[in-house]
Order: sequence, then structure tokens, then C-alpha cells
Amino acid sequence: MIEIISESKCIECNMCVSVCPTNVFDKTANGIPVIARQSDCQTCFMCELYCPADALFVDPNPEPQSKLDEAELERQGVIGGYRAVVGWAVNKKKSVS
Repeated sequence: MIEIISESKCIECNMCVSVCPTNVFDKTANGIPVIARQSDCQTCFMCELYCPADALFVDPNPEPQSKLDEAELERQGVIGGYRAVVGWAVNKKKSVS
């Protein structure tokens, strides 16, 4: 399930808004999309896969998580990590957990 849009990494391209098959995201006035309908997320990873800034984290767990720490996820290399796993990331090593 989509859990995080990193405001510090987001480049406001709205690619996540465009590729989401269930319309989970909304565009905003400041440019950074918001997770508007998290419960509609199908955990398809399309948003994370297509995000050119690796600014999204989709948790493989289909239930929302209440205590996710963006800094810790960044330290672990999992924000935007799906692109690396499938070989779409540039200059990123695959993370094996």
C-alpha cells in the first residue's frame, strides 16, 4: 500500500497521479501530490516504479502502517527501492533484505 511521498525528493512531475490505476493521488496547488484515497491502493507499485525521483514508498503489506519513519526508510534504501529491484533505477544497487 502507498505509504509515503517524500516532499524533499518529489519533483512535482505528477507521474504518480498519471500512472495510478485506482486514482489514489490528487494534484495539489503546491505541486506535491497527496495520498487522497489510500484505501483504494492495490499495491501494484506503478507509482513507485514510474517516479523519476524515487520519492515514493509502497509497502508490500496491503494494510496501512501507522509508524513508518521516512528517515529510517531512506537509511534502509527502500524509498524508491522498487525501481532498483526491477532494474529501472540508474546508479542504484539492488537492495537484498
